[in-house]
Amino acid sequence: MRQVALGSQGLRVSAQGLGCMGMSQSYGVGNDEESIRTIHRALDLGVTLIDTANVYGATGLYGVGANEKLVGYALRERRDEVTLATKCGIVDVRPGAGMVLRADPDYVRRCCDESLRRLGVDHIDLYYLHRVDPETPLEDSIGAFAELVRAGKVRYIGVSEVTADQLERAHAVHPVTAVQSEYSLWSREIEAEVLPTARRLGIGVVPFSPLGRGFLTGAVTSRDTMAANDMRRHLPRFSQDNLDANQKVVDVIRDIAAAHDVLPGQIALAWVHAQGPDVVPIPGTKRVAYLEQNAAAAGLTLTGDDLSRLAEAAAGIQGARR
Repeated sequence: MRQVALGSQGLRVSAQGLGCMGMSQSYGVGNDEESIRTIHRALDLGVTLIDTANVYGATGLYGVGANEKLVGYALRERRDEVTLATKCGIVDVRPGAGMVLRADPDYVRRCCDESLRRLGVDHIDLYYLHRVDPETPLEDSIGAFAELVRAGKVRYIGVSEVTADQLERAHAVHPVTAVQSEYSLWSREIEAEVLPTARRLGIGVVPFSPLGRGFLTGAVTSRDTMAANDMRRHLPRFSQDNLDANQKVVDVIRDIAAAHDVLPGQIALAWVHAQGPDVVPIPGTKRVAYLEQNAAAAGLTLTGDDLSRLAEAAAGIQGARR
């Protein structure tokens, strides 16, 4: 897979990454062996931006930081092939009740040291503030990240799910390399302010859930197919009424996929790639087969007519994102 510049600070990454959250939480039961095979296959394909967070899988097989431990184990003999990204700032996620956030400087420093130990590495390539802590000035949080860069524990810093104003404030404290936000054909909120601000400041954009949390692949048509612990059950857009209303988007995706002789998910992912060379999506999966499908989408080119049809179909999406 081709390498691209992420941001303007010198970091180069694969044009598409791998999100690892679902290997340890949120989308049904995990399988560590298959997840490790998926990470290894990603590296074999040149998908070298590997994304995790300290909060992923907090109650999983390995206990606190389960996903970081899993990723660290998978990469223990292949560290030099990887751009390794992780995050801090979310203490806990309570389905249906929201997030517990913390990002005071002492906590940021402690989280970094804990992540380094769990991952089994001496530095993090891209360290994100996972969410802005409303109890801590953003400038103090980013100041702690800057200290970690100076200490050699972190190479580049990022922020996640911020407003345009917050992105600008963070960048004023220390150059921000990447902003991670949900961005897909049916979640385009960042186009209004965050995306233009990132481009003006030379900050790369890393979309998570670029496949609409699986909906845009056509695989999710009913809540009955979701596991009892599937976090999508708590999202308004995944109510049955909204799933039904939004199927028209999938119908158009299917039609375009048939014309290109590819899968619907590959069309949805190709749409994200088409938004610009500074956009590096990190579709998540815990299965080798899906990883291979996603990687192939990075080389797919959509026509202008394809893009217009997709935009028109997604204009009336029903249901709040979260």
